[in-house]
Amino acid sequence: MSVTLSLGLAEFIKNADTSDAGPDAAELAKRVILDTVAVIMSGAGSDVAPPMLDYVSRMGQGSVPLIGTNEHASAPVAALVGGTFGAALDFDDVLSMMPGHPAAVIMPALIAQSYDTPISGKDFIDAYIVGLEAGAKLSQGVGIRHYQRGYHTTGTIALFCAVGALARRFDLTVEQTQMALSLAASTASGIQANFGTMTKPFHSGWAAQSAVIAVDLVRSGFTASLSAIEDKGGYLSAYGTEESDASKVLPLLGQPWTIVSPGIALKKFPTCYATHRAIDGVAEIEKEVGPLLGQLDKLVCRVVPGALLPLRFNRPKTGLEGKFSMPYGLAVAMLDRRLTIASFEDPAVMRPEIWALYDKIEVIEDEACGAEDPNYHNKSAGTRGFVVVEATLSDGRTINRRVDISPGHPKRPLTWSDLNDKFLDCAASCGVDAGVAQQAFDALKALETVPDVAALLRTLVPSTNGNSVAAE
Repeated sequence: MSVTLSLGLAEFIKNADTSDAGPDAAELAKRVILDTVAVIMSGAGSDVAPPMLDYVSRMGQGSVPLIGTNEHASAPVAALVGGTFGAALDFDDVLSMMPGHPAAVIMPALIAQSYDTPISGKDFIDAYIVGLEAGAKLSQGVGIRHYQRGYHTTGTIALFCAVGALARRFDLTVEQTQMALSLAASTASGIQANFGTMTKPFHSGWAAQSAVIAVDLVRSGFTASLSAIEDKGGYLSAYGTEESDASKVLPLLGQPWTIVSPGIALKKFPTCYATHRAIDGVAEIEKEVGPLLGQLDKLVCRVVPGALLPLRFNRPKTGLEGKFSMPYGLAVAMLDRRLTIASFEDPAVMRPEIWALYDKIEVIEDEACGAEDPNYHNKSAGTRGFVVVEATLSDGRTINRRVDISPGHPKRPLTWSDLNDKFLDCAASCGVDAGVAQQAFDALKALETVPDVAALLRTLVPSTNGNSVAAE
């Protein structure tokens, strides 16, 4: 008798040995974990925070601290807030094979369940690696056309990463894990039409909350199908396409482990990943000719067809819209040069200097950018083909740069120094003291030695002099 998809996933989550992932796996996982703590803090200082915290105040207090704020909530609501905060600035991780941002779902779910029942750093890393693996390989059975139909895979697939991580963390039985996966399948949601609004990061929060509820209900004796992912009328038949294939998933588990290969990209810039190579192309040109402002006649950016799919705004009017705009990404790269959280806030988007640059910018979809990548149709917007940025200067010179891989990609990883700078920028945005943030960064860098993850995270609250949105 063949093993069904849900049973195979549950057995893997229960029995996998993460030491099989190799000596680098834990170190790679720590980088993602501390990066996600950083971006949750950045969300606590964002425009998303006031309405979320108003909602929390009306839901009643709980015992779980909300990172970057002075508020508390129940575990499900804390997961909702943490996931929404983690994706609020589009500064979160990228798994292109999904394509999505799984850590912004996994981490808030795990964190929310780390207070009432303490967990060590070593076990936290283990749960993250296993959950990531289960959901990442499930995505290969779902297929890229699920995303191309308009689903937001962070909400519809990374959900299962979080369920897997929590099932591992609480040592659920195989049958309990099957039911948790099936229960969560009934909550999978997220559509791309809401990109550029607060609802886009809400997808991450909703998925994190749904994972917490699914696992908690099953732990309490709630039942669900043992195979709702693959059954007739189940997840794959409802959310899948003609390319979806349940048989693809199980042979891929741990072959290799996703955390090692292809690995997770961590963002250098707080904006949609589909803009990162173009932004990097501007920086590379400026290394040769100096600042483009004052000497630019025209800037042309060429991308492969489909690379603009998530970039819905040509003339954004809000910071959130700016994160999904290639023209704005190119313009702000020239104006600010070093991009920070402030580069994607509402006042930055509406600067006259930005709008003056739009007339000099052209973005073109060009088949030639995919000529060396015949399979580009099945890749995410931020990784398909290559990007070419061409600057024509007022003195008649034309300089161009081709960028194949974004900074922060596993093949071009951010340094620990880069991650430290990002962590401190995110902490400052919500009013966490720089010294406290540095201590937390150093502790997260050695997470495997931390006896209680919650005790570490409790320190990440605004200082008495903080001016964060979340603290107001």
